[in-house]
Amino acid sequence: MKITEIAYSSYAVSDVARARAFYEGVLGLKSTSVFEQDGMAFIEYQIGPHYFVIGKGVDTLKPGSTGGVIAFEVEDFEVAVADLRRAGATFVMEPQDTGACHMLLVDDPDGNRFMIHRRKQG
Repeated sequence: MKITEIAYSSYAVSDVARARAFYEGVLGLKSTSVFEQDGMAFIEYQIGPHYFVIGKGVDTLKPGSTGGVIAFEVEDFEVAVADLRRAGATFVMEPQDTGACHMLLVDDPDGNRFMIHRRKQG
């Protein structure tokens, strides 16, 4: 597996409107992408070449003590999946195709969660 960059970091939030008021109103971030559907929400903020995401509605990501999640952009998503399976990694979220990207969520040996991510081209 070859990690090419940090795709994004994210925090789960309990109240999207309150979180947006903080990140946009207090910190001055400008949303670059907003997805809200069926109780799920993801708000992206581009900061330099990277993205910070707040989200709600995904059972595997909870606000609070579980902390944020870093997403590693990989050169080849399928190779990364195979490498992680071969290594016996704990998959918290199986590989997903969102239409815009491929992603999966795994735990490191201490239970820290991280995402493997590959943007779709075009």
